[in-house]
Amino acid sequence: MEDIQNTQNQDPSLINILLVLNPKTNKIEAVKTVDENGDLKTVPNTQKNQNQFLKIDRQGDLFSNFFSNFLSQLKDPTLFNFFKSPLKESEKIGKQIQHHLTHPSTEGEEFLNTYKILTPKTNTMSTNPLSEKEYQYSADQIDWNMMSKFGLTQEKLEKANALDPMLKGFKTNGLVPVTINLGTALTRMDARLSLNTNDEGDVVINIHGIRKEPNFNFKFLGHEFTAEDKKNLMENGNMGRVVDLINPKNDEIIPSVISRDRLTNELVAYKVENIKIPNEIKGIKLNEEQKQTLIEGQALYLEGMISTKGEPFNAHVQFNADKKYVEFLFDHKERQQQSHSEVPRTFRGKDLNEEQYEKFKGGQTIYLDELLDKKGQPYQGYITLNQETGKVDFSFQNPNKVREQAKPTEGYKIQTAVNSEGKTNEVTKNVKEPLQKGQQSPRDNSQQDKPQSRTKRRTI
Repeated sequence: MEDIQNTQNQDPSLINILLVLNPKTNKIEAVKTVDENGDLKTVPNTQKNQNQFLKIDRQGDLFSNFFSNFLSQLKDPTLFNFFKSPLKESEKIGKQIQHHLTHPSTEGEEFLNTYKILTPKTNTMSTNPLSEKEYQYSADQIDWNMMSKFGLTQEKLEKANALDPMLKGFKTNGLVPVTINLGTALTRMDARLSLNTNDEGDVVINIHGIRKEPNFNFKFLGHEFTAEDKKNLMENGNMGRVVDLINPKNDEIIPSVISRDRLTNELVAYKVENIKIPNEIKGIKLNEEQKQTLIEGQALYLEGMISTKGEPFNAHVQFNADKKYVEFLFDHKERQQQSHSEVPRTFRGKDLNEEQYEKFKGGQTIYLDELLDKKGQPYQGYITLNQETGKVDFSFQNPNKVREQAKPTEGYKIQTAVNSEGKTNEVTKNVKEPLQKGQQSPRDNSQQDKPQSRTKRRTI
């Protein structure tokens, strides 16, 4: 395997590595090399193995040329799904990729497309052109002196993986912190960023700030929203039909679709004539009728698509004017039929560690201490995931009686009944301060309220 020599002494922030989904284990691993037989060699994606990673200069042309050469040496490049990641963040990004592959979602699909590299197999399956689109701008065209006035630098944007989509003509995938210094006032905000060319031909920055909600009270480029339009935009982000919009510069009538930026609530229009529909989506070839449905802005239900992990799934797909490509609507009701909702990793503010989470997800009972009641006092108990309803069942007693030595005492029941549920008994009826951990009765007269001033409570 031909190596790239100029990465040997480079700043690690300028180096990318290849991550790959191992089809045998369904695990994200780091690429090491390709042997003389064309077989891919990988190592676990951990920091201690970084000296074995195949390293590539992250600059656009160098990376593209190297990856093409790399694929030509593989025995079967269509067998793998490749992702690129900065060397310094490879372990963290690898874990995020693994999570989104295991728990598919609209946001996850966007995240994966940020790092995914197209291969001969994925080229026809991808609905997101971000990874394959040519660059519209170069970093040299950006006025970095002006950008610095917003607290933005090239290094900062690259580290946040925000510059690449901007150079390809898209918005940043996530929100970026922006600081606006007006001399006498300093404003900080989170926003999505994009690039545009002004009338003089200069590349300028667009700052898409967060709105509380879309403004439906006024016409949008001449279009007055119906109740159905508003409902669709708020529920899934796409209006679902083509409407005639008016160009304010020349009064030209432009058939367009409209979507809502789900991060900022900005309304975005896209010309129908510019909509590109892929011939194939996740293994399903589209006929002309299906393509026309998507061009008209409507949602299309597809069955039997194949996920990146090689598993079949069903979902609605729809063209999104904000993203400029066909997206998956995983939050439709049919998603519940193909997979359970993601299991929560926290319970009443208490984070589950990895071991607890795996057992909890598998239906085992987990013991948790240092939970806090509504008045900030700690207590303990057991939680179990109801596999049928997906809800979390809580109990002071261990349902399986495997941890009798740690089971909550009667004191914890009384504590939470008084502090969180407003209940009382003969001993606690005059309590005016929260009971402490495991406390069953007032500690002294100072913790008791006078009978005539106490609030009526339910009986324990």
